[in-house]
Amino acid sequence: MFSDVRMEVLEDKFVSLSLAGRCVPDDATYLLDVALHPVGAVLAVSCSNSALRLHDEATLRLLGEYRGHGGRVCGLTFAHARPDLLYSASADGTVRAWDVRRPGTDAAQVFRGDPSHSFCSFDLSCGDALLCAGTSLDDEDSLLVFWDSRKPGVAPLGIYSESHSDDITQVRFHPRDKDRLASGSTDGLVNVFDVRRGSEEEALLCTCNSESSAASVRWAAADGSRLLCLSHDEGLHLWDLRQLDTERPLAVFSCPDVRRAEVKPDGRGPEYLVGGAWLEGAGLLLVVGGDRGGDVQLMECDDEGLRLLGTLRGGHASTVRCFVWDEARGALVTGGEDAQLLLWKPGGEEQDAGKKEDRKSSSVFKLKSRPHKKHRYTKKPPY
Repeated sequence: MFSDVRMEVLEDKFVSLSLAGRCVPDDATYLLDVALHPVGAVLAVSCSNSALRLHDEATLRLLGEYRGHGGRVCGLTFAHARPDLLYSASADGTVRAWDVRRPGTDAAQVFRGDPSHSFCSFDLSCGDALLCAGTSLDDEDSLLVFWDSRKPGVAPLGIYSESHSDDITQVRFHPRDKDRLASGSTDGLVNVFDVRRGSEEEALLCTCNSESSAASVRWAAADGSRLLCLSHDEGLHLWDLRQLDTERPLAVFSCPDVRRAEVKPDGRGPEYLVGGAWLEGAGLLLVVGGDRGGDVQLMECDDEGLRLLGTLRGGHASTVRCFVWDEARGALVTGGEDAQLLLWKPGGEEQDAGKKEDRKSSSVFKLKSRPHKKHRYTKKPPY
């Protein structure tokens, strides 16, 4: 754990967050994911109506919208070296790149998989060279599909097809190692690959078992040596991959249900988990949870468990779906099922709060995708 002095500083930082801005669009749609531009104060948000929106982070003003996906958007990220490109993947079986300098235009690049497979996760490597999408389970298998990001419109580089037996709900490239990839699935497994190696069997470095359907996977620790896994039934697992060659267990902390966990200091666990993020500047693993009324809980997670850093109230009216932490500005952005995009800052004071309303979409959000016909991919590794 951190020293008492440092922990007090961190607590003060998160406790001081208050509502500084609110954006409520005219149409009531879930906000599913949010990404922050790597060099500019621009936010990208994916919605349950398959649209992508660009917002000014400081004001949350809507800058523009992209439409083109024909299914649920399942991944969203800005390119690292080419930040004018915003990548997204969809259940329609495509990965698309959008020019953020031209809101409202068609996709600048399109990467297609086999139409018999639906994508349910996606990521871009830290070097921007490799795209990967995870598919839902069809009649035979579920796949990790790879493309060269420099070659849109070209067939995938290759696939992995043997490592998961159900929907691949999460793929995450390592933040520093462009060839290291983690994937999570509803089969309960979280796999780590080195995609430089030839075959899928050679590339698979380790498998961690969450013993439940994996919803979210995040690289953690300053050197990216840890993995955080959150499950669909509100479980949490923190694994240390440095233990692979030792007799010590990989799990440094596990909680099968955070709703029943003791979260210090008040002892109450969240009703659900939103996600996690490694905060480089603070040197801590942030886990975000909430309750059905819209309150947001910010927690530190380490070997000793979960510790409450602060609770954000008076913003959302229902379940929070996504968040992003801006370390440079010390600000948090959250989005949820009430269609609201909220900005939280130290000492923030909302300029136009208005009345908080539950604008939850009437459509039912489903984890599982529709069944598919047998795929027609050529089974080969990406390299």
